[in-house]
Amino acid sequence: CINCIRTYPFLKLWHSRYTDGGLVIIGVHSPEFDFEKDLDNVTQATIEDGIIWPVALDNDFVTWTNYSNRFWPAKYLIDREGIVRYTHFGEGQYAETEDKIRELLEEAGADILTDDFDKSLDQNLDPAFRDSDDAEVTRELYAGYERNLPDRLYGRGGYVGQANYYLSREDSANFTLPGELIPGVLYFQGPWLVGKESVTHGRVTDGHQDSINLIYSARSVNAVLTSGSESPYRVRVTVDGEYLTADNKGEDVVIGEDGESYVLVTGPRMYSVVENSEWVWRKTLKMSSDSDHFGLFAFTFGIYQKAS
Repeated sequence: CINCIRTYPFLKLWHSRYTDGGLVIIGVHSPEFDFEKDLDNVTQATIEDGIIWPVALDNDFVTWTNYSNRFWPAKYLIDREGIVRYTHFGEGQYAETEDKIRELLEEAGADILTDDFDKSLDQNLDPAFRDSDDAEVTRELYAGYERNLPDRLYGRGGYVGQANYYLSREDSANFTLPGELIPGVLYFQGPWLVGKESVTHGRVTDGHQDSINLIYSARSVNAVLTSGSESPYRVRVTVDGEYLTADNKGEDVVIGEDGESYVLVTGPRMYSVVENSEWVWRKTLKMSSDSDHFGLFAFTFGIYQKAS
């Protein structure tokens, strides 16, 4: 979850500043997708992301339910008596959270009044987004029918823009792109298997005939991709029909010798696909692979200013 990942620098900062004063961080991992329930996957993620505090697996959402939680991420500050004294849902308000951490540590007897730390500042919105008259950001898009059907039922239209998708649960369907794509909606080309959590490419090809397509507005784009094989596979990425470059490629995109931009999928996780220098409006993203292991769980989008 990109929203949770973007909180890691702040959690690490507080851990380094206040552990000696009594702060204890406990992560509770409540997974969106089944592959996130796997202990090995979670362990590997903590290693790669440098998480050194304890992380509990809440695979059955028991803790999530007991806290009446509905958000990724959610932060709870619990005092020395076990009382929840502060909550914050989503990103942001880092300075306020740090102030409350300091207040509760001082209340518990920690001597941190002389610690002259800089405030934890929220991420800055990208100036191009903030100043635009047409400012919009594409919402999180889910590929599986478990999320699409309720979204469509309750009037938001669903995350996929093709009607035959909604008739193809646990079945393969052949998709054809319409003449015009609606912004902020997923479109498939070729045969795809529509699953509960993800959509998977329905055949092996040799010329990138099949694809996932969308028109997005954001600064950054991330994709949670599937991997049904121990062998890595490539996903070609283009924006407005052009390969990505060093100026707009995501961290997980490789630029080949011939200029081809692609993601090498080595396992099920979130991949950084696009990192524009600033927010862009309604660009057409296309992802394609010849592998029948290619699959998508979700896209997420960012509008924070690019780190220098």
